[in-house]
Amino acid sequence: MTIPHESDSIYWWERVKYYAQLAIKRFESGVESVKELLSTLTSDERCGVMLKFDEVSPDKFAQLVTDAPDWVEWMG
Repeated sequence: MTIPHESDSIYWWERVKYYAQLAIKRFESGVESVKELLSTLTSDERCGVMLKFDEVSPDKFAQLVTDAPDWVEWMG
């Protein structure tokens, strides 16, 4: 098992923040657009993106949860 370098963690988090912004923007096109984006990411990235989505845009995240109550299944 290798221990990630701090720069790797920073890069990972920057990617997550970037994809969270994309997910928020894609939500305007519908739930399927968000789901499609998430399908291209690792499970860790998907979880990070959704956490950041909720933090940055709680109203849109709440709408996403309402529109797609099965969103948690996308994380697997």
